[in-house]
Amino acid sequence: MTQRTGRAVVLEEFAQPLRLREFPLPAAPDGGMIVACGYGGVCGTDLHLQQGHLDIPLPLVLGHEGLGVVRELGAGTHQDATGTPLAAGDTVMWASSIACGVCPPCRLHREPTLCERRRTYGVNRAMTDGPELSGAWADHIVLQPGTTVVKVPDGTDPLAAMSLACAGPTVAHALYERRPVRLGETLVVQGSGPVGLAAAAFAQLAGAAKVVVIGGPAGRLDRAAAASIGDVHLNIADTADTAEILREARAAAGGDGADLVIECAGVPAAVGQGLTLARRGGSYLIIGQYTDAGDTLINPHQIVHRQLDVVGSWAFTGVHLVEYVRLLPALTSRFDLASLVTPFPLEQHVEALTAVGDGSVMKAVLTS
Repeated sequence: MTQRTGRAVVLEEFAQPLRLREFPLPAAPDGGMIVACGYGGVCGTDLHLQQGHLDIPLPLVLGHEGLGVVRELGAGTHQDATGTPLAAGDTVMWASSIACGVCPPCRLHREPTLCERRRTYGVNRAMTDGPELSGAWADHIVLQPGTTVVKVPDGTDPLAAMSLACAGPTVAHALYERRPVRLGETLVVQGSGPVGLAAAAFAQLAGAAKVVVIGGPAGRLDRAAAASIGDVHLNIADTADTAEILREARAAAGGDGADLVIECAGVPAAVGQGLTLARRGGSYLIIGQYTDAGDTLINPHQIVHRQLDVVGSWAFTGVHLVEYVRLLPALTSRFDLASLVTPFPLEQHVEALTAVGDGSVMKAVLTS
């Protein structure tokens, strides 16, 4: 190999400008690999991390979702998570987290997403713990032993794959493990960002009769409609009459409300609204409250009177990334996922993060 350094975007202090820095590129660890990151997704969580909304160690290289080309395999690394042979030059995606495998959630509760010692690229892998290149906002990343790595199907558009790189596995966990979509159900999805659109798209693939998407601003809903994601699109972000939008959503879902409502907005007030959108005997699946954005008022009578099943779903594991990659051919053949993505060069990370924060793009992806 010739290049022995890598550039990466570093979060050094909360609420302060990020820095583009250069680091030595180590040899691939035994059981791991070096990947040339062509694409690093910008997630809403990254904005929360930069602002200090989560207790994470600093400094660190950001980026917990990525796609790239294998540059160097460490000793003993020959296959991806599905058993497919791997070689230098293969295009891969990788799960952001490695569970410890021995804590009670991992060992006893069959829920490694709740691992007490989960290590996550771009989130809690401090540079001081080494190696420095442990995030996807970089031109190279060092993947450690135990990382779930999946070879991307030949012919897959990288931007299409990156459109739901974090949202897709998150929704796979929610809909596979927590509350599946049943054939013929009507759904309301709260939120028109990547997680909301992943929920809507997965529901359509699963055979939902109708999917109503509530979100905004208008540009996001227009992109969703143009990509064929969702059947009805209602703009709650740009209206002064929230109650009317909620009435329209219930009516669109069948009058009495939806069989399943999925919260993907990340706004605490959405939870109280969502409880009123499910039919009696329906279900409410909450995905979007990933960071603690604060308290909200709810009316518990809505849960009891409607006899709702209220279920939470947190993050995802490697197996859910495997499911997302497996579904990519079906997703890309039905939905125009690449149209959801706006690429930014690595040097324009500030502009990318700003665009995610103000909602002017659906999905920002850093390219190197």
